[in-house]
Amino acid sequence: MSTTEHADNGRQYITFMANGQEFASNIMAIREIRGWTDTTALPHVPHYVRGVINLRGNVLPVIDLKAKLGLGMTEASVKNVIIVINDGARTTGILVDAVSDIITLAAGDIQPPPDVMANDADTHIDGIAIRDGRMVTILSTSSLSASADLAA
Repeated sequence: MSTTEHADNGRQYITFMANGQEFASNIMAIREIRGWTDTTALPHVPHYVRGVINLRGNVLPVIDLKAKLGLGMTEASVKNVIIVINDGARTTGILVDAVSDIITLAAGDIQPPPDVMANDADTHIDGIAIRDGRMVTILSTSSLSASADLAA
């Protein structure tokens, strides 16, 4: 398959790092990428919800991706970024270590998550792709957004 055909048949994803691992989300779900902003904590929310921020007059919940995926809490600093995602129904911020790249993947490039994953973790992962010798975990942005709704 030529590069042109690959691009025509694929979807674009933004890749980002969390806990030394590379993740990706469909570029169409990403509204903006912004620097780390301190959050306002909320009572009675799951441990992975860092709190909320003011995004141009709107209250935006921020989920710590590492914590949500069971990889520990992020020590947030000015080096971290918040990826603002929108799945059509909700807008959520996802705290990650850094944004890496934009890649194009065809449906055949993405393999299903392995069977050994717990059912809850499986809902957050759409699949795994291998790009240039590295593994990229494709996240379900609608599932992560729904997590913020459940926490509110």
